Amino acid sequence: MAILSRIAGACALATLALAAHAQPAYPNQPIKVIVPFPPAGGTDIVTRMVLEKIRLSTGWNLIVENRPGAGGNIGMDGVAKAQPDGYTLGMGQTANLAINPSLYAKMPYDAAKAFAPVATVAGQPVVLVVNSNSKYKTLADLVSAAKAKPETLTMASAGNGTVGHLTGEVFTRQAGIKTLHVPYKGAGPAANDLLGGQVDYYFATPQTVLAFLKAGKLRALAVSSSARLPALPEVPTVAEGGYKDFQTSDWKMLVAPAGTPPAILTKLQAEVAKALARPDTISTLQAEGSTPMGGSSQEAAKLLAAEQKRWTAVVRESNAKLD
Repeated sequence: MAILSRIAGACALATLALAAHAQPAYPNQPIKVIVPFPPAGGTDIVTRMVLEKIRLSTGWNLIVENRPGAGGNIGMDGVAKAQPDGYTLGMGQTANLAINPSLYAKMPYDAAKAFAPVATVAGQPVVLVVNSNSKYKTLADLVSAAKAKPETLTMASAGNGTVGHLTGEVFTRQAGIKTLHVPYKGAGPAANDLLGGQVDYYFATPQTVLAFLKAGKLRALAVSSSARLPALPEVPTVAEGGYKDFQTSDWKMLVAPAGTPPAILTKLQAEVAKALARPDTISTLQAEGSTPMGGSSQEAAKLLAAEQKRWTAVVRESNAKLD
């Protein structure tokens, strides 16, 4: 009986080994990456670029699916509710992963629990810009004017609760000034009114204003990053203007549904790191005002937790809300 038992046990182990060996390696089918914004926007362009580098390196079949709406909440909800098998991913942002949970009265997912971070892809500051005809030549000029006449200077934003709006709120508090917030329905209308002189200043994404800066139609006073941007090397940081440790960023993070196996996350993270290390990726991101980030999944998770805590406090202090 003992011999038969040992034989049976050996057969069972052999069967399990064969079954494990027969398991197809990940990935063995297309990987869908949900971009929660329309095609041709900043997040969509960066996502497609990074995925193309991964495809060239691995031969994987990577498909982008755009699901815009509700500040990115609709697309990210699709990621949150997908099977955690590595075949549905999402490109989240500061807005839909860290700001929206406090900004919206009701969220379709719990941003702190619904996702497994793969890697932080890129970070981008906002740029404080004024019309080229503006009398404000420096950050100090703007602050002095705001202190001289509180609540008269107008600050444009691409909308309530956007990174630009909330960066402006952080700055006004740190600078000890009060200005009037003028929210627009998107970056384009805000930039147009700044160009037309209807508003005084605007915390804008680099993509929105780089062409206008190069054409001499707008003037940049500061960037919100901790270091100067390669695309705008002559523009000082807000911190250089005397506001110690000032830094905000609109980052992009590749995430999977919570519960995705760690081995899959590690494999995905390694390929993202390779894509971000390519010289052509670095130069392309820097040209649009972004900085490649990368790092481990654990580092991405730490960043996400810290940013959720930070922006929750900023939203609360600003009283910004969306239904």
